Amino acid sequence: MPLRRRLLKALAAAGLFGPAGISGLIREALAKGNAPVTPGLQKLRGEVSVNFSLAREGQLIRPGDTIVTGRDSEAIYVIGQDAFLQRELSTVSFGADAAAGFMRVVTGKILSVFGKGPRSIQVPTATIGIRGTGCYIESEGLGAAARTYFCLCYGSVDLTPTAAPKESESYSTRHHDKPMYIYNDMKMAKMLVPAGVVNHSDAELELLESLVGRLPPFAAGDTRY
Repeated sequence: MPLRRRLLKALAAAGLFGPAGISGLIREALAKGNAPVTPGLQKLRGEVSVNFSLAREGQLIRPGDTIVTGRDSEAIYVIGQDAFLQRELSTVSFGADAAAGFMRVVTGKILSVFGKGPRSIQVPTATIGIRGTGCYIESEGLGAAARTYFCLCYGSVDLTPTAAPKESESYSTRHHDKPMYIYNDMKMAKMLVPAGVVNHSDAELELLESLVGRLPPFAAGDTRY
């Protein structure tokens, strides 16, 4: 049985997706075996908009689009070789130039997996350059009170805090090795503060990677945090 079939059946059996499930998404992924699913919005829950118009399942996400999720809402979508799980009360915009690979997390929470090549992510507290990466972001607050949670689940990153560019760090991880809080408060001694692993799981990363025909690098070995 293809790896994705085994994975998605295990995720469904484990009840990862709650009582309502995401059965349509699982059916499509199983039908396609190891091939990527059709790009676009794979699953919506609650209030989701694209460019401030009500979204629908199957809708393509194009360069320059903005996706907004309301309270108790969620969206799973695929753009090329990248896949995303956007949680509630989140606003995410994509660059108008597809070749630039730019994404802006204005507010909220998003889990992302990316294909080969560089990508640039802008959050209120930092500029994040990534390569071959899975990452989770939570953006909180504005101005000096802004704080961003960033977990490089795997891959490589150049992380530059907006308030203190000299604290920039470049590093690689394989399995949630270096989660960080990124602050914007110059009264603090450092803008980059170590954190733990919060609000995202290996199962969710495996699901997103399966949608684009891949497995995360930890999938063949130990999957504990």
